[in-house]
Amino acid sequence: MLKENLSELFERDLNKLKNEISLFREEDDLWKTSGEITNPAGNLCRHLLGNLNHFIGATLGSTGYIRERDKEFSVRDASRSELIAEIEKTIDAVKMSLNKLSADDLDKDYPLETNGKIVKTEQELVQILLHFNYHLGQINYHRRFFQTDEK
Repeated sequence: MLKENLSELFERDLNKLKNEISLFREEDDLWKTSGEITNPAGNLCRHLLGNLNHFIGATLGSTGYIRERDKEFSVRDASRSELIAEIEKTIDAVKMSLNKLSADDLDKDYPLETNGKIVKTEQELVQILLHFNYHLGQINYHRRFFQTDEK
């Protein structure tokens, strides 16, 4: 039951990310920074996709994904449609990876350390979802911030 719930939540929130990226009026706004906003929405999107593809796709689903974390924050050249296509591929990778897990797998130790300790896979998946939503909220804020008429 938990696996199915997590799969639904990841898919729901990846679709929210796709919607947020689609709602930016100007494509250039995806890459804007201002003051304390040092990571633009486009880079946060890439970071979220890298995180999911690494920690769920590669680690649990054996997708072969190789993460380039530094590029998630430094490369600023993707179009809106490219980001949306990456989101779609990530939805597929996450669903496939979670589908492979059994209920028993969720109670096993997650294969990688988290903040210097080993946790159960179900705990790590919940943490990954929380991390995703933290940055999803930032992307929503950035979109609204850069779309105000006062800027």
